[in-house]
Amino acid sequence: MDFGLIAQHIANGLMMGLIYALVAVGFTLFFGVLDIIKFSHGDVLTWGVFTAFSMYLLLTWMGLGHPVVILVIVAVVAMAAIALLGAGIAKVLIIPLKGAPPLNVLLITLMLGTVLRESIRLFYPDGANPKHFPALLPDWSYSWGNFTLRFDNTVMLISGLLMIVLVQLLIKRTKLGMAIRAVSQDEETARLMGINFNLVVYITFALGSALAAFAGVAYGLYYNEINFNIGLLLGAIGFSAAAVGGFGNIYGAIVGGFLFALLQTIGAAALPFASAYKDVFAFGVVIIIMAIKPTGLLGEKETERV
Repeated sequence: MDFGLIAQHIANGLMMGLIYALVAVGFTLFFGVLDIIKFSHGDVLTWGVFTAFSMYLLLTWMGLGHPVVILVIVAVVAMAAIALLGAGIAKVLIIPLKGAPPLNVLLITLMLGTVLRESIRLFYPDGANPKHFPALLPDWSYSWGNFTLRFDNTVMLISGLLMIVLVQLLIKRTKLGMAIRAVSQDEETARLMGINFNLVVYITFALGSALAAFAGVAYGLYYNEINFNIGLLLGAIGFSAAAVGGFGNIYGAIVGGFLFALLQTIGAAALPFASAYKDVFAFGVVIIIMAIKPTGLLGEKETERV
């Protein structure tokens, strides 16, 4: 048994699991506050990573050369811009559709995702072709047999976990988080208590979208390549992770994200057909889990009406 190779698969799975978990937390936030599934979330991520890439090109053209400084600026600008995009989507599309049949919201967010995705393909310079995303972190590494510990992956993993912890602290320890939880539990009572429902929705959508932008930047740094349709698969996986963990449950979204990455890792490493069918294997196992436990591993959000 090659423990170095096993450790390498685990390290790769943790990195991908982090990206999936960040996307899944966004789905969970949206569902927790408004009981909706926003199927354009993956394409919002794509806008985030292309915003980061555009900012990188601008800073390079301006002559700002330090990679770490560029990375910080790129990540902050992308998260801020996509947070505004998320809040704008909530204001223009989501809140006006409140009370409409769920199928209407599903269809409109699906169509919005297509608009976002195709706008990059059609209007971004050479948008139909993959782009090389720069490696902005030092490429230091430590090798032990078949295991290579990369410094850049370690930094991204720690940063992503810190981001998730900060979101959890925001939800659990702040007045804003209390307002989000109040709206999630009972919108009518929250309104009677003086909570600005629309503002809570805007902030929640901004927060979930900013996490997607961060996940997109991490994806670009990990693979060093982006394209206009990366949000399709990442959105589907994030949605699946949120579902298998339990919609409305942030811990469930995190567990679901890492579980999906684990299933992909097993599919790539242990099965005879290797990585070609890793996604098929992962989605297949998720289908079985959902058939056995439809509410997800940690259970869906339960709403109590007073």
